[in-house]
Amino acid sequence: MKRNMKQWMQEMLDAPVKRSMPVLSFPAIQLMGITVRDLVSDSEKQAQCMKLVADRTPAAASVSMMDLSVEAECFGSQIRFSDDEVPTVTGALVSSPEEVDALAIPPVGACRTGIYIEAIKKAAELIQDRPIFAGVIGPFSLAGRLMDVTEAMIYCYEEPEMVAALLDKVTAFLIAYCQAYKDAGANGVVIAEPLAGLLSPALAEEFSAPYVKKIVEAVQDDSFLVIYHNCGNAVIPMIDSILDTGSAMYHFGNAISMKEMMEHIPAGTIAMGNVDPAGQIRNGTPESIREETLRIMNECCQYPNFVISSGCDIPPMSPWTNIDAFFHAVDEFYSKQ
Repeated sequence: MKRNMKQWMQEMLDAPVKRSMPVLSFPAIQLMGITVRDLVSDSEKQAQCMKLVADRTPAAASVSMMDLSVEAECFGSQIRFSDDEVPTVTGALVSSPEEVDALAIPPVGACRTGIYIEAIKKAAELIQDRPIFAGVIGPFSLAGRLMDVTEAMIYCYEEPEMVAALLDKVTAFLIAYCQAYKDAGANGVVIAEPLAGLLSPALAEEFSAPYVKKIVEAVQDDSFLVIYHNCGNAVIPMIDSILDTGSAMYHFGNAISMKEMMEHIPAGTIAMGNVDPAGQIRNGTPESIREETLRIMNECCQYPNFVISSGCDIPPMSPWTNIDAFFHAVDEFYSKQ
């Protein structure tokens, strides 16, 4: 359903009680009695998953699967699948300038990208009460998976022209992929750029932010927003280049102090985070999640542009008692204001 997303964002800013917006989709497999492997290969199941989460929670938006293997698979990477973990990329696809030059930009819809686009189209028909955000990987994070994550850091120093050439190709693909989501009915995308969080501020400014900015400039408008996500521990020193991407909203992980981050976010820009999805929501207890959620909200809700969220994608096997505890804690905080 098409929406005025700038208005939606302004209403979120203005609201004294803000609905939380965790990155929550995969744990629906427990409600459906299926595996992660089933979910990532079936558009109907993905749409049903998003609908179940929307019906069960008061989240501000519905966020689709953050499966950061999909785009690399489309380029030709090998993927490891399992029943209870998100798919992962194995091995390197390119390791020389010649291999990068020869690498073809795949058509959107190849491999599982077609499944994910179709899932958003179906979810948009099922979910009418809140915006729908698709999930895509960021340009440097995709390039890093194609080159091998560890080698990618070295190539930034030793083969910068090769890295830039690969980034040009993956960015062109990601623009087309985001546009396909837009055409399918998504109200925006969450661009996950976690690998850039391992770069120095100077390297992030060279090899990440300009390419994210190209995507934002190509697809963002009043009806389609880009949310930038980075769960690295170096995002505060690189915040200037992150903000320069022009993304509508920003989402950060639990490796940083959200309170410190909020000091760097412009007053009219929404930033979200950062309850630990693994340490707390997956492996904590309802009481520990309550305490952590309230701690972050007590520190950060003095900023009208802060929205409580998970620090990253909530793992598939996170207990729903823990997920419910997160939402209960949000309600508790606002009930006392």
